[in-house]
Amino acid sequence: MNDRLVVVEDTASDTTVLDYLRGNTETSTTSHEKRTGTKEGCCSGDCGACTVVVAEPEGDQLKYKTMNACIALMPSLHGKQLLTVEDLTGSDKHPDTKDELHPVQQALVDHHGSQCGFCTPGIVMSLFALHHESAEDKPDVLGALGGNLCRCTGYRPLVDAANSLANAQPDDEFFRNREKTLSKLQTIEQQGSVSGSCAFIPASEGELAQYLLDNPDARILAGGTDLGLDVTQQLEKIDKLVSLQNIPSLQTIHEDSNELVIGSAVTYRSIKSIFTKYYPEFAQMLDRLGSQQIRNQGTLGGNIGNASPIGDTPPVLLALDASLDLRHGDNIRNIPLNKFFLDYKKTELTSGEYIARIRIPKKTHQLKVYKLSKRYGDDISTVLAAINLETNGDGQITRARVALGGMAAIPKRAELCEQILTGSPLNNETLSQAKSAIRQEFKPMSDVRASSEYRLEAACNLLERYFMELSGQNVRIICHA
Repeated sequence: MNDRLVVVEDTASDTTVLDYLRGNTETSTTSHEKRTGTKEGCCSGDCGACTVVVAEPEGDQLKYKTMNACIALMPSLHGKQLLTVEDLTGSDKHPDTKDELHPVQQALVDHHGSQCGFCTPGIVMSLFALHHESAEDKPDVLGALGGNLCRCTGYRPLVDAANSLANAQPDDEFFRNREKTLSKLQTIEQQGSVSGSCAFIPASEGELAQYLLDNPDARILAGGTDLGLDVTQQLEKIDKLVSLQNIPSLQTIHEDSNELVIGSAVTYRSIKSIFTKYYPEFAQMLDRLGSQQIRNQGTLGGNIGNASPIGDTPPVLLALDASLDLRHGDNIRNIPLNKFFLDYKKTELTSGEYIARIRIPKKTHQLKVYKLSKRYGDDISTVLAAINLETNGDGQITRARVALGGMAAIPKRAELCEQILTGSPLNNETLSQAKSAIRQEFKPMSDVRASSEYRLEAACNLLERYFMELSGQNVRIICHA
């Protein structure tokens, strides 16, 4: 915690970082920090009031990232540095500077970026992380602040404060002590696996596979952006937890001439650059998947494994013909993603088995990804369409993949639609038949996000939009306020 080594032994593994920091006695034990600068707002990773910063080694660098403390579970802090808003003020600890504000705090003061102040600590921490980003990784200001809601100040002063720091190099105690901090974290990393009464943090896939054989009822913690909601929204108690964060092979991306092989614990943010190279439409959609805090922690394997019918990445992976490596003990089997989802929240995984890697072919493709949601960013999909057609020189469709989220109990390919498209010309008659196939094949539910009729009409319209874009027509998007 900042520059202080903390060993936590008497706190339940399903204690959130926010409860640990604030000392909420209803959910945590006697071990807590009484740091109340970090606020509790939505308790679902949506408003950003609870934002803290964690730093962790990436090669020989120390990377600062924002985290939603309200849904992050305590084992996710192992081997990381945790910083809260209390660490920034007077952080140099010299008598003549102890009351000085950190530059990001001073920028908010100078640009009138706080009124009631409830959201301010989280915004400070988001700006702190942005301030410490390397030039090649730095998101834009709106992306960095996209996970922080402000009810009363208004966003212009916050954006102005952030822009005032755009060209400033970090020169604080955290930057000056980065090598010392990195060395401490690497020492923890080298200590291997950690085992407690409620949580296990293995250091290798072999240890993970054996633990799951012995404890098939254990819950797997990767990014925790979905699992944390079970604790805070469903009030579940998790008796056994196994964390993937200390297993390098699950956080690695390999590529060869034929495919990308992505470890299941690779975060959304970590895959952004390589997806930009090979699947730019996929990469653009990731910018709308949660907030920066969520993308820093959430993982590709977790988004597949929770088997949500409205998960954003599975339809795209289905359209790209991805497959999964599933490991059970020493045995590894590969299955197409199209065979993985069985029914609502039911998958092909057997007891004690886990997703090890995701394989994505590097095929020629014309992929387009469309996400419809109530809000543009940081929102659940109403409908997500991933469409990937191949055509020959005569304009005939030679191969079709149309995958939809939010339209069934599982993320699903529109196989009847694909059959009609394959071998047909790219024209209005084919489009009309393909739309009819979608209406025949899908019976979506109605809920607070949309009616069944809307979802069907939207899915068909997105296919029409794809046809227009593929044929070179201009698509005019009209937004009504």
